[in-house]
Amino acid sequence: MIKAASVEILYRTEFSNGKNRSIADTTFDKGGSGDGFRPHELLEAALATCMNMSMRMHAQRQGIALSSVSTTVVLDRSKADEVCFEYSVALPEDLSEADHQKLLEVAQTCSVHKTLSKKLTFRGSHPLAAEKSES
Repeated sequence: MIKAASVEILYRTEFSNGKNRSIADTTFDKGGSGDGFRPHELLEAALATCMNMSMRMHAQRQGIALSSVSTTVVLDRSKADEVCFEYSVALPEDLSEADHQKLLEVAQTCSVHKTLSKKLTFRGSHPLAAEKSES
């Protein structure tokens, strides 16, 4: 669970999972200070970090010597009715072709990729609205 709360600086939002904290903000042209991650960057980060960690976990379990891996994700929202997560993966050149292909497959099946590939629905809870309707 992530909880987000506003802070004193306009639009800056602190978010936490109860153990770790970070900040989100918007850009200067939208009135923000630009000091935190933009919300869409957090979506990009969720996919990029999940892909990265999944490949490293697989490599460790399979005894693949993976010295480094770099993942980049860009969210393309240029089409009105479609969103595309464009990603790239940089793996060391000394991997075998089989290990290289398997790691790319693992990246494409990481849990965040699977989640974002499913039909999404949203369910809200608005305690104040419920209290007003009861009175």
